[in-house]
Amino acid sequence: MTERMQAPFGRRACEVVSNDATGGYRVVTAVDRDGPEPQAGQFYMLTGEEWGSSSGRPYLPRAFSVATAVRTDNRVLLGFLLEAVGPGTERLARLEPGQTLHLTGPLGHPFSALGEFAPNAAGAILVGGGIGIAPLAMLRRELSARGVPQRVLLGFRDEAHSGGMELFQCEEVRTASEDGHAGHQGYVTDLLAVMLEGDDAASAAVYACGPPGMLEAVRELCADREVPAELAMETPMACGFGSCFGCAVPTRAGGFIRLCVDGPIVNAEEIESALVAGSGH
Repeated sequence: MTERMQAPFGRRACEVVSNDATGGYRVVTAVDRDGPEPQAGQFYMLTGEEWGSSSGRPYLPRAFSVATAVRTDNRVLLGFLLEAVGPGTERLARLEPGQTLHLTGPLGHPFSALGEFAPNAAGAILVGGGIGIAPLAMLRRELSARGVPQRVLLGFRDEAHSGGMELFQCEEVRTASEDGHAGHQGYVTDLLAVMLEGDDAASAAVYACGPPGMLEAVRELCADREVPAELAMETPMACGFGSCFGCAVPTRAGGFIRLCVDGPIVNAEEIESALVAGSGH
């Protein structure tokens, strides 16, 4: 395990500058004038206005991977891909320009450089599912800046639970949808299985983020074909600093890692399964 990341101290108030619809999701962008620039795979703990008011919930911040980060002068424009599924995400998703987004971060470990965890790989395959495509959009831009060839596979449940594809800013995106509204009718891992046939398995590495079931299918495919893979995993997070142990995940070697400080990016070889207790959908 590499050295743990040191989180920036304190919560910052950032002004929302846009809130745009993208399919069934929203992209909320805010100006961070005091924080460092994040790397792909890192996340923030977010709260919005009317948080913990007299109405009660939501009580805790919500963890979100950053989808876009653009530095201009002495500020960073941060974009978050959101889906309104509960009291916290609903309030975040309806933030308007001029309102305040409170955030803590960037937190956690970013995706590794390709040569660090897959020195023999000639290129990368990015596999995203649903709202989990967010950190891969940022990763794609980082890989392109380094001259790393990549292929992008994105999967969605149905048209109502899809969006954000424009964040990838490239034409080479293959899609899958369970209802058949876009691309291959089925799972995004169907596309990955085909891509890993033959010589591709020996020359590729996989970066993936999505629901636990998808990540487990990716882990199994890559393990069977001896393909290096990094997974951006999801568990409940209450603090983001490793103090609550709500995001503990068992490892293959025994013991646990806390995704907020040891992850959320995990080498697929280090875990028995991506299906962990409390990880949700």
